[in-house]
Amino acid sequence: MALNVAPTKGNLISTKKSLQLSKVGYELLDRKRNILIREMMMLIDRANEIQSKIDSAFNDAYMALQRANITLGFCDEVSLSTPIDNSIKMDYRSVMGVEIPILSIDKAEKYELHYGLASSNSALDEAQMKFMRVKELTVELAEIENSVYRLADSIKKTQKRANALKNIMIPKFENAVKTITDALDEKEREEFSRLKVIKQQK
Repeated sequence: MALNVAPTKGNLISTKKSLQLSKVGYELLDRKRNILIREMMMLIDRANEIQSKIDSAFNDAYMALQRANITLGFCDEVSLSTPIDNSIKMDYRSVMGVEIPILSIDKAEKYELHYGLASSNSALDEAQMKFMRVKELTVELAEIENSVYRLADSIKKTQKRANALKNIMIPKFENAVKTITDALDEKEREEFSRLKVIKQQK
């Protein structure tokens, strides 16, 4: 697919500049894509590691809750004293222009007890600590999974742009440069021949 431009020296210079910019753009997009893929692969490894920890943490937490239920009876009243959780805070960091979430749990609310000591025992305290650990891991996993989703989406868009430059724009500009160069060379040869004929006639 060729660009429809008049074969002039000005257009040749302009097309060469566009070709150079397209090549630089492709290199930058390719570098960005590689960095994003590397970041995503690191996060996927972390997600797999945390997923196995979460399975174990959930199992431990439910076992601790069972022990608390056995020693205290069902902990319905204690569960009603637990407030709505507002301890999770969100911030962002940027990786090659992609906003990646950073989740954290407010340390002041991390191990705060919301039930009276008279109506509880150490089994309930242990269950609460185990579920707090589940919460920490779940928050970490949510952060990673959201980051992976955003990175994958950005990689897909970057790949599309890089492919458009590599397979469409760069060949189009290269073809245009060749066409204009050939046309100018042909004009020069014609001009040279015309001048030669004029000189011979003189």
